[in-house]
Amino acid sequence: MASAAKPIAGTHIFDGAAAQKGYALNAMCFSFNHARNRDEFARDEDAYCDRFGLTEEQRAAVKARSVLQMIAAGGNVYYLAKLAGILGLNVQDLGAQQTGMSVEAFRQMLFDNAKTPQALEAING
Repeated sequence: MASAAKPIAGTHIFDGAAAQKGYALNAMCFSFNHARNRDEFARDEDAYCDRFGLTEEQRAAVKARSVLQMIAAGGNVYYLAKLAGILGLNVQDLGAQQTGMSVEAFRQMLFDNAKTPQALEAING
């Protein structure tokens, strides 16, 4: 019999409870598959959040542009990636948020640990 996994501090498990908690946020993010919805969100974030019934916790996370807060509010990272792009956040921004580093420090850490010329090129864009 397998033992239950021990939680990792600061990690939010996306399980059934998180899916229920984050349903509105994830449904909103899924809607961004269509350009007209991305445009509508950009025109009036508050109205768009109203349309999907986001909780105060979810609204605060969106306003703060904090993917970590969105995950804590039940967001699924695959759906949140759509919103991150709309908010102008790239993968390095998300990595910096996840590690608690500045974007510059996170980028430097990637650079310092890059092993190939292709990796260095990808970091420097």
